[in-house]
Amino acid sequence: MHSSHLLLEEPIRMASILEPSKSSFFPALTKIVGTLGPKSRSVETLSGCLKSGMSVARFDFSWGDAEYHQETLDNLKVAVKSTKKLCAVMLDTVGPELQVINKSEKAITLKADGLVTLTPNQDQEASSEVLPINFDGLAKAVKKGDTIFVGQYLFTGSETTSVWLEVDEIKGDDVICLSRNAATLAGALFTLHASQVHIDLPTLTEKDKEVISTWGVQNKIDFLSLSYCRHAEDVRQTREMLKKLGDLSQTQIFAKIENVEGLTHFDEILQEADGIILSRGNLGIDLPPEKVFLFQKAALYKCNMAGKPAVLTRVVDSMTDNLRPTRAEATDVANAVLDGSDAILLGAETLRGLYPVETISIVGKICAEAEKVFNQDLYFKKTVKYVGEPMTHLESIASSAVRAAIKVKASVIICFTSSGRAARLIAKYRPTMPVISVVIPRVKTNQLKWSFSGAFEARQSLIVRGLFPMLADPRHPAESTSATNESVLKVALDHGKQAGVIKSHDRVVVCQKVGDASVVKIIELED
Repeated sequence: MHSSHLLLEEPIRMASILEPSKSSFFPALTKIVGTLGPKSRSVETLSGCLKSGMSVARFDFSWGDAEYHQETLDNLKVAVKSTKKLCAVMLDTVGPELQVINKSEKAITLKADGLVTLTPNQDQEASSEVLPINFDGLAKAVKKGDTIFVGQYLFTGSETTSVWLEVDEIKGDDVICLSRNAATLAGALFTLHASQVHIDLPTLTEKDKEVISTWGVQNKIDFLSLSYCRHAEDVRQTREMLKKLGDLSQTQIFAKIENVEGLTHFDEILQEADGIILSRGNLGIDLPPEKVFLFQKAALYKCNMAGKPAVLTRVVDSMTDNLRPTRAEATDVANAVLDGSDAILLGAETLRGLYPVETISIVGKICAEAEKVFNQDLYFKKTVKYVGEPMTHLESIASSAVRAAIKVKASVIICFTSSGRAARLIAKYRPTMPVISVVIPRVKTNQLKWSFSGAFEARQSLIVRGLFPMLADPRHPAESTSATNESVLKVALDHGKQAGVIKSHDRVVVCQKVGDASVVKIIELED
């Protein structure tokens, strides 16, 4: 793998660094996933999030019931209508997550070098001496000397709000630990993570299955984020389940890699999944801190070459309580873009953070700056080399369209697609300009009624870097005679003009199927 500094266009002019950032309709090519919760569920805040650049809304079922999330989603739909900005829906499963049960919700203070007992007996009250947990197999899974981390849900890693425990002895089902640091655990939900220990629980729990088959089906979720994905088999089993749930057979599965077990099987998981979420919060606990960056670079490279979206989490933790990120965080966001990330996922920052809209806006601005210096040329060559020869028909068309667009300095690439696959392939070559994917609805019938597919495909491109979907009118077929195509193209061009990405005398590259052939053409706009 190439070292990352090669991914910058050399040299960067200092003057260009000082130019003011131009904001446009597409604030950045990199997408932003926002986790919705207490601080981000009013119509007003959600409208702000959409305008600032959130294109996927994540509903995390580790907390809150279906009714709560439904209210939030209904508000999101109102915000989508009023802002006219599309937004996809991601359901995040709980998975085999270990939790401390704190019924009284009182803050718990632990002293450094004090003893604390982790017990599966949930009738006990949580205190500084005893922490009841939701798993009775912990005593069998860990041994003396193992490390266990306890922190507030979506912990930000601050040492005063989370605690490192060292297993001291095992008594029956109880695990007695030594507290390594002093901390105050506040809030209703704490999660517990045993470093590099296999937890013998199913990846899809019964509760997860129930939520997917009720809330998920009802809301036709676009993405399912599979928490604690550890094996390719986890993805296969989940897909089997989704196939039986009507519309959800189209839902994409994103495998969330959060521990060493998932990393070990990364290649097989990537083959099975539609995309990957690198959950750096938990990985940062499971891996030694000095290894996290390397894993990030390797995993993003693999996702990029496979042409599957890669989503990175935990980038601006400090914005949970502050208006500005730290210097390290701002640099981290930019490096995620230079490393090839498709989307940035915000957790605590939008869920319970004080500044959800500002966070999305700042992350978007940092991404846009990093995109300006992303070395597309090197990336393109690497990708073509990786794909090898002979190329498939579609791969060759996609790479040609991107190459042509860069050579003629096109302002956008317009791609007609029905499954969304062609548009995703174009995005895989990371063009420097936005790709407008015009999703042509396909008519389906089950002998009883006609229905159009296309909405799923359009929304699912909202997580891919550089892809901006537009649903075409089903009365304009994309593949037939050129006459109707002209009208669809005109709609797409008008859309681009309104958005301010296409101006008169611009060049536009169009990629479409005519009959059995695929065509790439360059259009120069007159007026």
